Amino acid sequence: RERIRMEAAGMFAAGQDNAAVAKELRVSVRSVRRRRRSWQEGGRQTLHSKGPAARPEPNGALFAVLEQELAKGPVAHGRPDQAWTLARIKTL
Repeated sequence: RERIRMEAAGMFAAGQDNAAVAKELRVSVRSVRRRRRSWQEGGRQTLHSKGPAARPEPNGALFAVLEQELAKGPVAHGRPDQAWTLARIKTL
């Protein structure tokens, strides 16, 4: 995907319109508009990847903290009962 964004930057610099860039790179025109706006505001470096959008995988230290908090129980975290659900654990 980063390669595609860098190709788009070259096409922007060459003056190609959004529809032509989208067709050439097989992406949506909406995506091209968003990338062009970013490119216009900050140049090519704004198109570089900023890493994964998802949260990072917990490491051993984070799991240790999670285990300690789970051991306290749901009531200690403001829940009305002693049931841990996946949703509650995810929020924790």
